[in-house]
Amino acid sequence: MKKDVEYYMNLPYEIIVKKLSKDEGDGYLARYKDYPLVMGDGENEAEAIADVKKAFRFVIETDLKEGVKIIEPGDDIKFKRINITMPESIINAIDKITNNRSAWLSDTARRALSL
Repeated sequence: MKKDVEYYMNLPYEIIVKKLSKDEGDGYLARYKDYPLVMGDGENEAEAIADVKKAFRFVIETDLKEGVKIIEPGDDIKFKRINITMPESIINAIDKITNNRSAWLSDTARRALSL
C-alpha cells in the first residue's frame, strides 16, 4: 500500500479539543495527540478540528517531501526523561514559540535526524 497524504489523513489519529477561556482567546483549540505541535483553532469544535486537519495535512505533505518518518497511531514510542543544559537565551527563544519545550525539542530533533 502506498503511504501517501491520503493514507495518513485516513488513519485514526486522536485529536484533542479544548475549550479556551476568554483569557486564552475564547473559542476552541484542537491538536493531534501524536503531534502536539500541530494545532488548529476555531469558534466551535468543528472549526477547530477542520483547522487542525488542514495543518496536519501540511505537516504530512512536508514530511513526505523531506523523507521524515511519520508517526502512525499505535506506534510503540517509548519516552525517556533526560536533563540537559542549554544557554538561557536558547531556552528563552524556545519559550517564545511554544508552551511545551519537551514536545518542541523532540519534534525538532526528530526532523533534524530524519527519524
